[in-house]
Amino acid sequence: MTQIIESLSEISDRYDALYCDLWGCVHNGIEPYAEAIEAMRAFKAKGGTVLLLTNSPRPRSSVQKQLDRMGLPDDTWDVIASSGDSARLAMWQGAVGEKVYFIGEDHDQSFFKPMDLAEDAVDIQRVPLSEAEGIVCTGPFDPHADPSVMRPEFLLAKTRGLKLLCANPDIVVDRGETREWCAGALARLYTEMGGESLYFGKPHPPIYDLARRRLQQIGRPVPDERILAIGDGIRTDIQGGMGEGIDTLFVTGGLARAETGTERQPDPAILEAYLAEAQLSTTYAIGMFR
Repeated sequence: MTQIIESLSEISDRYDALYCDLWGCVHNGIEPYAEAIEAMRAFKAKGGTVLLLTNSPRPRSSVQKQLDRMGLPDDTWDVIASSGDSARLAMWQGAVGEKVYFIGEDHDQSFFKPMDLAEDAVDIQRVPLSEAEGIVCTGPFDPHADPSVMRPEFLLAKTRGLKLLCANPDIVVDRGETREWCAGALARLYTEMGGESLYFGKPHPPIYDLARRRLQQIGRPVPDERILAIGDGIRTDIQGGMGEGIDTLFVTGGLARAETGTERQPDPAILEAYLAEAQLSTTYAIGMFR
């Protein structure tokens, strides 16, 4: 049975670092959660390291600016590893060619900024789909439109054998009370249509490799058995942590609130049924990160 805990403090002595998801755990897309702030501060006060591990398609500098605008105190975390940076590194290494068709919103233009970790970077050029060697997707053009609106473009891309680089494997995210589509929904559709999608965020290994490099960069390498992955995405945060052999804390009050019967805490029987149906397990569960 999964251990349901009341707060991180119950188990924090077992870990030296947190791989902490953002959306649904630390903030709701609009403002940070007060209890999450206190939990991270308490963990750091005991000497722990907080790495924010996010499937945001943005570079970590853009993620930090977004967190600053929300009002997340900078004394709650140490370093950021984003799906965007993991995917950018692959793009600059030529994963989908040099001429790319971009799918995303205007605020994701920073995806194409040069990257320090990218050695021998290729010359990336943004071109129309008809001239592209591959596709870079940071999210839908319109996050409220059904992904099926991309079927005509995807049919052409599949016919031409283009690979799609997905900068955010999340399918949906809740911005406040509004649910939005993410890049993962488009990548899933493209794969279902017979195209090839490349993933770099949770639950896939590249972002965890980047996370370890980030910890090395700040002089705080931590063995996997002393890392706790925290998140509300069963198919991203939890599955990813399991795949890396890392203990996981499932925040049930995020995306799976209804499915886990979560009020303050998840209903134990409903939670176990949910995990059994997903054919996944988690070391711990909690209603909200606190």
